[in-house]
Amino acid sequence: MQDKKNTVPDARGQVSRNVLLLRAIFGGFLMGLANLVPGISGGTMLLASGIYPAFIDALADLTRFRFRVRSIIVIGAVVASAGIGILLLAGTLKELVVHQRWVMYSIFIGLTLGGIPIVWKLARPVSPALFGSVLLSFLAMVVLAILQSNGTVGQGSSSSLMLFIAGLAGASAMILPGLSGGYLLLLLGQYVPILGAIDQFKDALSSRDLTAAVAPGVTVLLPVGLGVVAGVLIVGNLLAWLLRKYQKATLGMLLGLLLGSTVGLWPFQEGVPPVPGEMIKGVVVTMDNQAEIDPEDWSMDWVRPSLGQVAVSLLLIGGSVATTLGVAKVGVYLDSSAIRDQASRQ
Repeated sequence: MQDKKNTVPDARGQVSRNVLLLRAIFGGFLMGLANLVPGISGGTMLLASGIYPAFIDALADLTRFRFRVRSIIVIGAVVASAGIGILLLAGTLKELVVHQRWVMYSIFIGLTLGGIPIVWKLARPVSPALFGSVLLSFLAMVVLAILQSNGTVGQGSSSSLMLFIAGLAGASAMILPGLSGGYLLLLLGQYVPILGAIDQFKDALSSRDLTAAVAPGVTVLLPVGLGVVAGVLIVGNLLAWLLRKYQKATLGMLLGLLLGSTVGLWPFQEGVPPVPGEMIKGVVVTMDNQAEIDPEDWSMDWVRPSLGQVAVSLLLIGGSVATTLGVAKVGVYLDSSAIRDQASRQ
């Protein structure tokens, strides 16, 4: 980000189109999975796989109506592979988050922590602007986590406006390394509804029932999709401007978001069954409808883990950190291979 030509050697065409395409497919699939996973940023996965600078360049081209072949290949491959990843795994991840929360949150924490060295390489050395923005964005995420634990946020209704805002959050995660779209969806209370709608849409398409696909497609996926498009256009250009004018502060903000997101992902929490008089998604819980409230809509409370859970959680966190760092190594390997191939042809 400091200098795209120096950050990734293939940012201006030094790598063959085939290598660029493979990297875009790989990074896009990881980005799709990351957008489903609270705590890990789609932008971080693009950065780790080595396609991020080319993706930002391609995005800038398309938003300025410059339809270059290279830009179309990058955007098309990233978007298509991300969409495939989302369609294939949305339902599975939703069920795991609802029913195996402490396991999944441990994994999310590790994936998030693994992204910190990646962003740090771009942000160093430390400066007052960097330190201040890290602190401010970290504190902002801590406040959001507290509000979420108190039920102040995260229990929102899935109105068209909220779904549009959720799309904006998802777009931000695609562009901003360090910002987790899935985590923002959790805070907005839209994570499970959106994943559920994606799964319904996929099942309807699989059974060729176009009528059943209309409801989740129009009521949920359409406003989310519009939010994503608007977010890509707005956030992409805003990020470019911020990095150009306030590079250290912007990178510090990304680091703070990464660090702070782990606070809200404390793994040892479980759903609390609603009681009569409680308000859930605009509906008052009564004795008659109490049993009908889906567990995915229950409020969360922290619990004391067993020693075994703590041990397994630490192992999952460590393994997930290694996974994110491993993805970054793959990106470095692809860069090194491309440089060798380029040198051998000269």
